[in-house]
Amino acid sequence: MEQTPQTSRRQQLGLLWSRQTPALSGILLMCLSTVAFSIMHGLVRFVSEVLPPFQIAFFRNIFGLAFLLPLLMRSRFAMLRTKRIGLHALRGVVNVGAMLMFFTALSISPLAKVTALSFTAPIFMAILSVLILGERFRIYRWLAILFGFLGMLIILRPGLVAIDIGALLVTASAALWAVAMVIIKILSRTESSVTIVAYMGIFLGLFSIGPAVWVWQPFGLETLAWMVVIGLFGSIAQMSLSQSLKETDPTALMPFDFLKLVWTALIGAWFFAEVPDIFTWIGAAVIFSSGVFIAFREKRVSAYAEGDSGSAV
Repeated sequence: MEQTPQTSRRQQLGLLWSRQTPALSGILLMCLSTVAFSIMHGLVRFVSEVLPPFQIAFFRNIFGLAFLLPLLMRSRFAMLRTKRIGLHALRGVVNVGAMLMFFTALSISPLAKVTALSFTAPIFMAILSVLILGERFRIYRWLAILFGFLGMLIILRPGLVAIDIGALLVTASAALWAVAMVIIKILSRTESSVTIVAYMGIFLGLFSIGPAVWVWQPFGLETLAWMVVIGLFGSIAQMSLSQSLKETDPTALMPFDFLKLVWTALIGAWFFAEVPDIFTWIGAAVIFSSGVFIAFREKRVSAYAEGDSGSAV
């Protein structure tokens, strides 16, 4: 069978990719996810000027799933085979709540501020591991959590400036997203990235129908086209994130998640004339550093536990 130039290039790219280490592959995929998430968030902000966020969330889920259909059809829907349908559904319930709150926050708050506050998710994950999983935290990780919330206060500055509804919504969304990330990590042990994202699209599409109908507004073809693009970048972002977690440890990926703030700050400044203030950057750096520190301490504690070398710190 004769190869076309396009087929040859795809094979060369595939060979080049297969030669990369899992750590580098995971980092590259994580960087791709930050770009895709940032573009999607900018587009959500843009489209929210004409449509309610709940309606945008519904179409983001529907079109995101549509872009996965060719992959699912090629496998004759074998990728939908799972023994963990309940966990997928739970992830959908949690994720739809986080998405609706986050999209609403994007429509009423500066992009960079929303992104900065979303970095509190790992801090919430650390707290959940104590409350739900019964893990014991010692002084270092409690200090990291404390500094993470200090960073959040630097951004919000309660008592000095009015705390807007968008800031509260994105903080609540981060707490729910922390729960979703735990579920994604559990699912990624046995499920492919396509399976995880496909079920996310299915359940989020189902669970977002009601909120979308409640606020439904008519729209034109141009708006529909923008929502198709939102679905495309949403799928790219989710698949890249899920696959990056399969490739390597989250501690190797977390530092690169900060790129989302860079991209959204650029998009906000260029398209919406939103220039992040110094408090947003300082607070985001404090929050993000705390999250990275927690991740590395947890990895170190796990290594100690596996080697039976002493108590957790």
